[in-house]
Amino acid sequence: MSSVSPENGDTGLDNLETLLPTYWSTSFTKICLGMKVDGVTRFFRVDKAAASLYALIADGQYRATSLGRDAWKGLVGPKASLQRNCNREGFNTQGNSKSNPKVRIGIIANEQNECNSPDSRIGFGGWGPVAEVPCGNVARHGGDNEDQTIRAFGYIFVQ
Repeated sequence: MSSVSPENGDTGLDNLETLLPTYWSTSFTKICLGMKVDGVTRFFRVDKAAASLYALIADGQYRATSLGRDAWKGLVGPKASLQRNCNREGFNTQGNSKSNPKVRIGIIANEQNECNSPDSRIGFGGWGPVAEVPCGNVARHGGDNEDQTIRAFGYIFVQ
């Protein structure tokens, strides 16, 4: 386990990617998540305690949050789109199959009344049909605000 460009952690809210040593070692009770889309940065807070961010997500275990789809869409902005059903949110969020789209932190949604084949997501560490969007919003097959591919620059802070 090693840091990625730790010097970029000194520069503030810019577009320089970093992974600080604190990822593995800092305990917290709150997480502040932010996304910069089209030059506008939006944040919200998640009340969650863990020994470290690594400890919270590295095991791949799903851990639910209850912020709601509107909060996640608000993080992206007015163009955000999700399908209307499933709405599974939290940490290590994915559909019922390992081949489904997933996010390390975020929400997935589906057009059917189950989570067997979600086609939309908002979050951090995204994987799925549009793999080149690791942070942001992807919606296909009936998103509530059309199909979208929105790339974001993500910020994750803990306290």
